[in-house]
Amino acid sequence: MSTRLSNTSMHQLWLSLAILLASVTTCPLSLQAEELDLKFDKSVRAKVAVYCHSDGKSRGAVNLMKFLTPENGFDAVIVTPEDVLNNRLSDQKFDVLIMPGGMASAQATNLGETGREKVREFVGQGGGYVGICAGAYLSTTYKPWSLNLVNARVWDLSHWARGTGMVTLKLTDSGQSVLKSDSPQLETYYGQGPLLMPGNDPQLPGYEVLASYGTEVAKNGAPVGAMVDSHAIIRTQYGTGRVICYSPHPEKDWGPKPIMAHGIRWASAVDK
Repeated sequence: MSTRLSNTSMHQLWLSLAILLASVTTCPLSLQAEELDLKFDKSVRAKVAVYCHSDGKSRGAVNLMKFLTPENGFDAVIVTPEDVLNNRLSDQKFDVLIMPGGMASAQATNLGETGREKVREFVGQGGGYVGICAGAYLSTTYKPWSLNLVNARVWDLSHWARGTGMVTLKLTDSGQSVLKSDSPQLETYYGQGPLLMPGNDPQLPGYEVLASYGTEVAKNGAPVGAMVDSHAIIRTQYGTGRVICYSPHPEKDWGPKPIMAHGIRWASAVDK
């Protein structure tokens, strides 16, 4: 009798755990969303396309979708390379495309030459572009497969795998204004993003610096001092579209996420 009761109790315990796990795994994303203190009218929503070529499972896309919610003034969806090729960006009238972190070469390969041209057309005709880490690499002019949206080169590229860690950003006056930061210095996470410097493409306008690096990560043989004062956040225009690029990762748990949200909002041009 005692063995039977024990087995029954064990069965009930496992059943309760299964129900609990099911409730967690099926929890809607909106319940896990993070509401931010943002300085714009959240009732006016920006329509955001978040690029992902890995079934929406990339950490970059997941981190962004946590706060790009209606409560924060955004309607965001994941878009694939196939969506880009099929003109979904323009046909569904997205305000802005976000190219998250990852590997810029993989993003370029999955988009292909035609997909990259579709992105350029979208931005040139008034859509916004937000490049984060790999997406910032992709936006520059430094490789044959680059998007060539930003007149920028990558400094000390031979030491791109310089390591990761927390760094200090130094915001310009314009950076504080655009990103709505009360502080001229902020801490954020660096994950081997590009050290941006002005390029020399005569067909592209220059860019405006919103933040530079005040401290650095110099591991794996990277020279000390190379990262300090290189450009961390920049903005420019391509055709009639707005482009903003982040070398670091304010969208991650370490934040500060509001400077990412305000940059996305600026690129969307919904507030003009």
